Amino acid sequence: MRIPVDVRRFPWIRRLAVDYAYDFRAVAPFFSGDPADRAAWADAIARTQAHDRRRADIAAIIASQQERRQAPPAARDAGRLLADRRTVAVVTGQQAGLFGGPLFTLLKALTALKLAEQVARDHNVPAVAVFWIDAEDHDWEEVRSCTVFDETLAPRAVGLPGRIGAEHAPVATVRLDDSIVGALDELAQLLPPTEFRPALLESLRRAYAPGMGMAEAFGRWLEDVLGARGLVVYDSSDVAAKPLVGALFARELSMPGQTAKLAALAGSDLTARGYHAQVHGHDDSLALFHLDADSGRRAIRKQDGQFVVGETTYPAETLLRQAREQPAGFSPNVLLRPLVQDTIFPTICYVAGPNELAYLGQLRGVYQHFGVPMPLMYPRATATLLDSAALRFLNKYKLPLEALQPQDEAALNELLKTQIPPAVEESFAEAAQTIETQMTRVIQAMPALDPTLEGAARSTLERMQRDLQTLHGKMIQAAKRRDETLRRQFIHARDLAFPGSHAQERTIGFVSFLNQYGPALVERLDEELPLDLGRHWIVTI
Repeated sequence: MRIPVDVRRFPWIRRLAVDYAYDFRAVAPFFSGDPADRAAWADAIARTQAHDRRRADIAAIIASQQERRQAPPAARDAGRLLADRRTVAVVTGQQAGLFGGPLFTLLKALTALKLAEQVARDHNVPAVAVFWIDAEDHDWEEVRSCTVFDETLAPRAVGLPGRIGAEHAPVATVRLDDSIVGALDELAQLLPPTEFRPALLESLRRAYAPGMGMAEAFGRWLEDVLGARGLVVYDSSDVAAKPLVGALFARELSMPGQTAKLAALAGSDLTARGYHAQVHGHDDSLALFHLDADSGRRAIRKQDGQFVVGETTYPAETLLRQAREQPAGFSPNVLLRPLVQDTIFPTICYVAGPNELAYLGQLRGVYQHFGVPMPLMYPRATATLLDSAALRFLNKYKLPLEALQPQDEAALNELLKTQIPPAVEESFAEAAQTIETQMTRVIQAMPALDPTLEGAARSTLERMQRDLQTLHGKMIQAAKRRDETLRRQFIHARDLAFPGSHAQERTIGFVSFLNQYGPALVERLDEELPLDLGRHWIVTI
């Protein structure tokens, strides 16, 4: 079963994401086209096919990566299509999170696959889905753990050790050691026993083995789950691809600060229209990092006509020459990464998360500045997976999903109130009104007898109201005890939908659901999640 929920009901969804789905004209100046408009897709295809790219080179790089990871045949077939000048790509991506990361990683990839299928069918062009592993990201804390549900539906994190003194090293440089064995053993203990657990753990142990690179393990696991559906996985740290974007790096260095300035101008425009700016650049900053085996990935900034990386100063011409001759020594930041992606791949659409839309909306001028066609942006599918018991509970009591998000019992108390006989509530309301009316008359009469007693009368009224409210609270507690089943159902649904008050898809690793549902998880999500803007889906597998 699936139930659509209008995202406008969610207080945590920002206005930009809402207008992107329901009032695109309001945000049109910041994007290259409306993804709900068929003509916009045709235009994106034409722009992308007309742009010159080194297609044979990227197809060869993809083939080499797939050979190293032993990718499934369907993924390799899709990768070979990239050499065809007619082929277009639907791209998405994420950091290399442990064991695949949260559920939204899977939802991103499935959205890209479904869009590629739709484009191929509707526009009669070869179309592939590409998953860009952001392997040069250096935020180890963000990727080193994975959270799963244990048998009690408690969210439990499994993680690898922190990295002391290596905070600037890209994730791609991390080689898994024996700690991954301990993490897998801990995962095996936490995941509830199901018929799917043995095969799941076996697949994970093949991908995440000591000596394997963290990014490569992520790619192997993603191909294990979705490669048979034709997903092309790309490791962005591959030095073989850097010559394809060396000219892009050199242009950024030749006009330092221009990318940040253009993004900041768009951010100011967004803010002036009542939206929010996701990225705030500085005039002295470049949209590039410098990569070094010893110092890691460090930001580049301009100062007095030179470039500064960490504590080291370089003449401008030195880094510019390095970008042309040794582009492997550079890595894009969040503003330039989409341009690198769309220089390499024939991207007609990028599948983005809600928070990504804001910074992507700051890049239209940047795309024009570099002469790279800006793709369409499509919000990824968003969903909450519930079991049948939780879904029946929501349906029976007509409880909105968002009512489960707070970690207090306010929604439960309101629900319990509806289970109390109307006569009881009516009697409380009548008592409260009677006390208010009669005591108000007493308070008004007091000054004629003794003005000093008016305060005492008001205090008496407040005390009577508190006592009545206390009695009402005791009645609610009695209702809780009387209907403990309802309470358990509420807590079960809340813990499943919003573990620790956070959205399930952003918190729980998709391995948790593969353990529960097996291969049917991917099949059902593929069937049950429509390409529908502005909807969150409650899905029961």
